[in-house]
Amino acid sequence: MWDGRFGKETDAAANDYNSSLSFDCRMYAQDIRGSMAHCRMLGKQGVLSKDDTDAILAGLSGILDDIQSGALTFESDAEDIHMFIEEELTRRIGDAGKRLHTGRSRNDQVALDIRLYLLDEMKEIRILVMNLYTTLIRKASENLETVMPGYTHLQRAQPITFAHHLGAYIQMLRRDVTRLDDAYKRMNYSPLGSGALAGTTYPLDRESAALELGMEGVTDNSIDGVGDRDFAIEITGALSILMMHLSRFSEEIILWSSQEFAFIDLDDAYATGSSIMPQKKNPDIAELTRGKTGRVYGDLVALLVVMKGLPLAYNKDMQEDKESLFDAIDTVKGALVPFTGMIDTMTVKKDSMEKAAAGGFTNATDLADYLVRKGLPFRSAHEVSGKLVKYCLDAGISLLEVGIDEFRSFSPLIDEDIYDAISLITCIRNRTITGAPSPDTVKAALERAALFN
Repeated sequence: MWDGRFGKETDAAANDYNSSLSFDCRMYAQDIRGSMAHCRMLGKQGVLSKDDTDAILAGLSGILDDIQSGALTFESDAEDIHMFIEEELTRRIGDAGKRLHTGRSRNDQVALDIRLYLLDEMKEIRILVMNLYTTLIRKASENLETVMPGYTHLQRAQPITFAHHLGAYIQMLRRDVTRLDDAYKRMNYSPLGSGALAGTTYPLDRESAALELGMEGVTDNSIDGVGDRDFAIEITGALSILMMHLSRFSEEIILWSSQEFAFIDLDDAYATGSSIMPQKKNPDIAELTRGKTGRVYGDLVALLVVMKGLPLAYNKDMQEDKESLFDAIDTVKGALVPFTGMIDTMTVKKDSMEKAAAGGFTNATDLADYLVRKGLPFRSAHEVSGKLVKYCLDAGISLLEVGIDEFRSFSPLIDEDIYDAISLITCIRNRTITGAPSPDTVKAALERAALFN
């Protein structure tokens, strides 16, 4: 590639160190798509003859078919996928293959390939996230009146429904999708034509090539076109947030499936056993997802560190963007499929959830609110409710098991209607403001969530 300037071949170890073919070969389809668009544009602009244009397009099409069929493998000493394809093209069609790179640098070629690859991958990841999203909506719809304790500080706090709890993750996933969509829009601009950093004197029609590739337009600055990796960092950041949500959910799945909680039972297809303890049923999918989240964070930090000190425009350091980026994508896709299956097939233990809500004094706030409605100031009502909780703890009973005379010994404002007022389902049904856990309110929220696509 650079024999004209150099007097000797690259050292074998240096060549191996410099090569990226082993990992950037996955972008072969995007590289060929970009080259075809560039070729057609060069032909339309009169930079290439019709014969050369036709020969190049036919050659690239044949290479694509052969790679996809397995007839052509990546066993080569080419530096990267871009040179591999160019060398193979030249081998097949002769000098016409050498003309393909007219008006183009590997710098803008690489930048285009990464964008095209990410655009394709984001479509797939979006589908996988939406599959989990719709699974959660369906699961929540089945549990509109499944009572469970809501938590703060991992302490039982107030009664909610399982549907309401799942609804929080539905909202998280919705934001994840919108982040991916936003990043997709910003990424969908072609750097092709930026050259090495200063464009080219050839009469390129950058806009037509971008249009053929289905992109919104072209980058406005040739230096930024080849020196930018914001889009890669933004995508990896969005994937990190997505994994953080899956990790939080995983933590709860792990807790809920334990004997101490016993809120859910994982399907055998999404759990594992022990090599020594026959009774064990381990939530490995959730644990792996929780663990792999750190891996995606590492990919994001690696990209940030690579880019943080680079002068404009392209530097070879930027070759290090791909492995981190590819790893983040592979990890997220690898997690979403089994995670969705795990959620879809888990069994909800409704009795255990309700028992935990009843035993954790989650209706203590509703007792205080009851007294406020009777005319007691909230701080005083809070104190009375707290004293009743302490009384119940000492007696080993729940609030619903307190006798009416005992209630009145704490406040004469308490009447027989206290039992209905602090029943768990009443506590939940009375919370009807937008975003609250009332079954009707949650059902309406799920219906709105189902409209998102």
